Amino acid sequence: MSTLVIAARELRSLFLSPLAWSILAVVQFLLAYLFLAQLEYFQQLQPRLAMLHEAPGVTDLVVVPLYGNAGVILLLVTPLLTMRLIAEERRNRTLSLLLGAPVSVTEIILGKYLGILGLLGVMVLLITLMPLSLAFGTHLDWGKLAACILALSLLLATFAASGLYLSTLASQPTVAAVGSFGALLLLWIIDWSAAIGTEKGELLSALSLLHHYENLLKGLVSSADLSYFVLLIAAFLTLSVRRLDYDRLQK
Repeated sequence: MSTLVIAARELRSLFLSPLAWSILAVVQFLLAYLFLAQLEYFQQLQPRLAMLHEAPGVTDLVVVPLYGNAGVILLLVTPLLTMRLIAEERRNRTLSLLLGAPVSVTEIILGKYLGILGLLGVMVLLITLMPLSLAFGTHLDWGKLAACILALSLLLATFAASGLYLSTLASQPTVAAVGSFGALLLLWIIDWSAAIGTEKGELLSALSLLHHYENLLKGLVSSADLSYFVLLIAAFLTLSVRRLDYDRLQK
């Protein structure tokens, strides 16, 4: 119950922040522009695609790139949303009041996490309205669309967990944002320098956010990719609880 109260308070404070509305507006504008550009490109290709056997459809050429672009853009902006979760409480000296309240550290972390997930869920919903608009005029691959929504949801949940953990470490929100962006970018590109086919390359690919995200965007929903995201989220949340528990013991 306390977790839901903290989550509702966090979500309300996020929607009262001009930063959250600004990020929602900018992300929607950028993705709408990219979506329309990709749609125009698809229309230009249609005469040639009609002559191909089993040619890629609108889902492959418009919807999947939309979610791919969304992952990159949200990697840049999500740290701006998560930076204040704990770091701002510490900067405003309200963290001691929160830790002194009759709630457990786990409830605090889960409440903060669910709050930011609420806002990110609205983002996923708004992004999904764009491909859904195509259903009125063409045929969509619903299975692949569902995989794309699942992929983006898991990716944002991982971004949020990582940002929350970095926020527990920092005393200034901007430091948390920079640290979170650096950690996420490293996880995103960690396999870029790996030689394909080697053991090192396979290990780095297994650690890469991009590798698992792309697998899901292709509609290849496997337990390995799902487990990767779930384990990463659980690891960041556990580290967040341990860090805040350490802060409580120091009071």
